[in-house]
Amino acid sequence: MSSTIAIVTGRGAERRPARLTRTWVPYAYLAPALLLYGGFLLVPLGRAFQFSFYEWDGLGASTFVGVQNYISVFTDPKLREAFLHALVLIFFYAVLPLCIGLVLAALLTRSRVRGLGFFRTIIFLPQVIAMVVVAVTWRQIYAPDGPLNGLLRAVGLDALTRAWLGDYTWTLPAVGLIGTWVSTGLVTVLLMAGMSRIPREQYEAARLDGAGPLREFFAITLPSVRGEITVALTLTIVAALKTFDLVYVTTSGGPGTSTSVPSYEVYRRAFELGEVGAAAAVGIVLTVIVFIINWIVNRIGDRS
Repeated sequence: MSSTIAIVTGRGAERRPARLTRTWVPYAYLAPALLLYGGFLLVPLGRAFQFSFYEWDGLGASTFVGVQNYISVFTDPKLREAFLHALVLIFFYAVLPLCIGLVLAALLTRSRVRGLGFFRTIIFLPQVIAMVVVAVTWRQIYAPDGPLNGLLRAVGLDALTRAWLGDYTWTLPAVGLIGTWVSTGLVTVLLMAGMSRIPREQYEAARLDGAGPLREFFAITLPSVRGEITVALTLTIVAALKTFDLVYVTTSGGPGTSTSVPSYEVYRRAFELGEVGAAAAVGIVLTVIVFIINWIVNRIGDRS
């Protein structure tokens, strides 16, 4: 009996180190990447969180102010307006490109267009152009004597011409439409990749049941690409909320504060006003909002 117990105990002792090895080996492979990720992202984020509790100009002594910087984020009218502008940009960066991309991807996938690869390249091109180049180009297009106003005058719509980036009402939509132009290609390519994997037999069966193109789209196509829709919304919402270079080059937050966004406020407060603590608080709140919105999007995508 004692020998049997010893044998069993010995086998259990042999299994435990093997099980521990299998558990820790993957983490050992991931360790270098995790160290780099932590060093270049998590540590700066932690330092920013620390700075957000201080009043500091970036050079001299700092003063601990507790949560006062966070209270200012929610009570300062200019900051509330900046966050509202970011939510408006979500419509132009995410919602509008998704609607356009769904239609384009469905038409291109179903119609078997010639030169589809070339079209994919062209429509994806804005994603590989530096945003500063995009901003400078569109600033020229929106200029009072630029191509857009020239086209409107050529077709007899002189009453619609305006200084698009100097009008309090139209500046934010004008900047948002640039984001739509940039994001539509990415969304369309993602959706086309998802739609190309849908078996043709499903559409044939739907046609035999008398379903038309619209019914096929809502019954087959849309549910089949919910994963791609979730990815597209995640990428475009993050792009909308962290927009800085586009706003900085085209309008610098103006006219007035009509195009100010949180990322631009972080820059302005830290490097122009010398309010590093307040800028860090804005950045932390923006990070939390990004996580919350994308968590909601992914939860909805998973449930769908």
